[in-house]
Amino acid sequence: MKNSILTKAICCVVIVGSILTANASVNVTQHHNNLSRDGLYIVPAFTQAASANLTRDTGFNGTIVGTVYAQPLYVEGGPSGPMVIAVTNSNNVYALNATTGAIIWQRNVGTAVTSGLPCGNINPLGITGTPVIDLASRSLFFNAEVAGIGHQIFSLNVDTGAINAGWPVTVSSAVPGFDSDRSQSQRAALTIVGNTLYVPYGGRFGDCGSYRGRVVGVQINNPASVMVYSTTSSRAGIWGPGGIASDGTNIFVTTGNGSGGATWNGSEAVIRLQPGPVFSGSTTDYWAPINWAALDSGDTDLGGSGPILVDVPGATPSALAVALGKDGMAYLLNRNNLGGVGTPLAQLSVNTGTIIQAAASYRTAMGTYVVFRGSSSATRTFRINAANPPSITTTWAVTGASGRSSPIVTSTDGTNNSVVWVVGSAGDQRLHGYHGDTGAVIFGGGGANELMTGTRGYNANTIAARNHLYVAGDNKVFSFSVPVAAMQLTSVVSRKDHGGTSYDIPLPGVECRSGGENNDYTLVFTFSNNLESGNASVTSGVGTVSGSPVIAGNTMTVNLTGVTTAQSITVTLQSVTDQFLQTLPDTPVTMTVLVGDTNANSAVNATDVAQTKGQVGIEVSAANFRNDVNANGSINGSDVALVKSHLGEGVSTSVKSSVKNRNRVAKK
Repeated sequence: MKNSILTKAICCVVIVGSILTANASVNVTQHHNNLSRDGLYIVPAFTQAASANLTRDTGFNGTIVGTVYAQPLYVEGGPSGPMVIAVTNSNNVYALNATTGAIIWQRNVGTAVTSGLPCGNINPLGITGTPVIDLASRSLFFNAEVAGIGHQIFSLNVDTGAINAGWPVTVSSAVPGFDSDRSQSQRAALTIVGNTLYVPYGGRFGDCGSYRGRVVGVQINNPASVMVYSTTSSRAGIWGPGGIASDGTNIFVTTGNGSGGATWNGSEAVIRLQPGPVFSGSTTDYWAPINWAALDSGDTDLGGSGPILVDVPGATPSALAVALGKDGMAYLLNRNNLGGVGTPLAQLSVNTGTIIQAAASYRTAMGTYVVFRGSSSATRTFRINAANPPSITTTWAVTGASGRSSPIVTSTDGTNNSVVWVVGSAGDQRLHGYHGDTGAVIFGGGGANELMTGTRGYNANTIAARNHLYVAGDNKVFSFSVPVAAMQLTSVVSRKDHGGTSYDIPLPGVECRSGGENNDYTLVFTFSNNLESGNASVTSGVGTVSGSPVIAGNTMTVNLTGVTTAQSITVTLQSVTDQFLQTLPDTPVTMTVLVGDTNANSAVNATDVAQTKGQVGIEVSAANFRNDVNANGSINGSDVALVKSHLGEGVSTSVKSSVKNRNRVAKK
C-alpha cells in the first residue's frame, strides 16, 4: 500500500442491474444504496432542473466527533422518525434527526486504537468501514477496532443505540489465528445477505505483516455461529471502500496484491463466494488477469474498489463484472462464469492515473454507464455496449477540478434525469453534479453556504434520500436539499360504483346516493404530491371511518360506514405526509348526505321524483348518475321509490364548507 491512504488499486466494478420503485420506502441501509453496489438512487425530487438549485440546509446541525471514512446511512420507520446514521474513527456512533441534524442517540463502543500497530496511517483508528442495517431486526452492524481487544463486530438497535444481546463478536476469539500480528484492517463496506452478516478484512497502509484477504460471516440471529474465508496467499486484502457486493445469493469481492509466486493463490482477483462464506475453487468463481504476478510485484492490485453488480440488457452475456486498475485499464467479465486466470470479455485503457474509489453505474436511454474517480482531479465515464460480447467505449470526463470523491448517481425513475454527484474532497469541499449522458455541469458547487469541511478523498460518499443529499465529513454531517412543491389537497370526491363504472360527486356537494345496507361511502382525496402516510377520523356527524386509509400515489381513499342521511358529516385528515416528508395541517372536509336529493338543492321534493322518473330506462352516464340513487347501474322504479321514501327530508343550507381548507400548505 503505497502512495495514498488505501493505495491499492485495480478497482473492480461488477455490474448487475437494480430495479427500484420510485415510491418505495426510503432507506439507505448499505454502501452505495444497493446490494449491487451500483450507487444508484432513484429519487423523484432530483430532476436535473431541481438539482441545479441544490442548497445546503444551513439549519441542519450534524455535529459529531471523530474522523469519518464511512458512508452515512439513512433509515425510516422508527419511533424517532427519519434518521441519518454516522460512525467515526473515535468509535462513536450517531443517529441524527434527518431534518434538524440534532442527535437522537449516540454511543461510544470502546476506546479507539492510538498506538501499538505495526503500520497504518489512521489515528485514532476505530470504525472505518461503512456499516450495514438489517431492517427486519432494526439492527445496525459495524466493525470497530478497540484498544486492548482488537476487531469487534457490533450489533446495535438502530432506534435506540442499545447493544443487542450476544454482541459484540471479538473476531480474534471467534476466528483462530486472526490478526495475531495486528496487521489486519477493516476498511471496506459490510453487507448482509439472507441471515448472514459479511465483514471484509485487508491490510494496513504500508502492507506490513502477514494479513490475508478475509471475509468473516456471522449469523445475525446467532452471533456465536461464525465462518471465515481466507485467501491462500498472504496479503491479498479486501479493502476497497465499496466492500462486498451480492446478487442476492452469493457475494463478490476483489482482492489486492499478494506475496507473489508462480501459482495464483487468491490475489489480484474478483472472487465469488457462496453463502457462509465458502469458496468453491472452481474457475467459474474467480477471475484474475493473465499478468496478475506483475500486478502483485508492482502493487497495482484489484483491491482498490469493491464490486458492483449490474445487468446490461441486450449484451451476451448480460451479467457482467468490470475491473478498473492503477494501470488505467477497464475489464469486462462474465459474472456467472468468471473464467479463472485468463482473458476478459473486453478491456480498454480508460484512465491515465491510479484509480482508488467506489465506482457507480447507471442506465439512460443511451446505454449503461460506469462512472469512476479517475484520480484526485478527474471524474470519468465509459459506456458498456450491448453486443456479443459486450465492449467498452469511453464517454465524458470532467478534469481539472481540485479533488474528487467516489461518485453516486441520482435518477427520477432509473433511466431519466441522471445526475452524477461527486464531492470536491481534498479540494474545494463542494458538491458537484453532472449530466449523466454528457457530463455538462448541472450543479457547480453553489455559493458560500454550500462549502463543507473535512471530507476525505475517495472515501467521501454522498447519499440521497427523498429530496436530500447527505455527506459525512470529519466532525460533521452536511445536509443539502432540492426545492419541492408544497403539498396541497387539490380535490375531494365521494365515489360510488354504479354496476362496474364509478362516478364521483365533488365535495363540497350533496351526496344523494344510498349507502346501502350499512350506509357505506367512499371519499377519495387527491393531493399535489405523492403520499407516504396519513390518517382520517370523523370529527362531527354520524358515521365512522372503516379500516385504514388506502394510499396510492397522490390519492388517499377513506371508507366510511354507518353514515346516516339528512346530515353533514365532517372527516378530518390528520398527519398526511408526502414523499418529501411534508405534513399537511389537520384538514376538515365536510360532506352533506341527503339520499334522494338528485338536484342537490338540500331538499328532497317532487322535483327530485320527477327528475328520476324522467331518467328511468336510460343508460347510466356522467350526466344522470345521480338518478341511479341506489347505485346499482340502472335507473328504474326502485330508484323512484327510494326518492319518494325520503320526500320532505332536507338539510340546512348553512352547512360549513371545507373548500377553504384545500389550499392549506404542508409543512416540513
